[in-house]
Amino acid sequence: MTFEVQRVVPTFRMFSVDKAREFYLDFLGFKVDWEHRFDSDAPLFMHISREGLALHLSEHHGDSTPGSHVYVYMTGVRALHRELQQKRYRYNRPGLQQQEWGMTELTVIDPFGNRITFGERTEAAADA
Repeated sequence: MTFEVQRVVPTFRMFSVDKAREFYLDFLGFKVDWEHRFDSDAPLFMHISREGLALHLSEHHGDSTPGSHVYVYMTGVRALHRELQQKRYRYNRPGLQQQEWGMTELTVIDPFGNRITFGERTEAAADA
């Protein structure tokens, strides 16, 4: 039997909706696609996206582990780096790292300890 993966949507735990919005929407440029609460006092579950990358952010206990890490293969990592540096976000000013295995990486850490590493293959790696 064969199968086809159509999309993977990681879930990150969040502890403050305001801090999550500041980081993911204002700093990283995601948009909210939808939000859900079982009632007005229930934890928030949010679906956000940008440029084909989708994430779930959840206040629910047991949804993901704080300190999770997602690796995103992409193109345009230098442009994303410039965009984020121009925002001068006081809590996270990531740099670019050139890895010996042929990736240029940019890692951001959200207010809850979750990490997203955006990685782009260098020309040397793409030729190998």
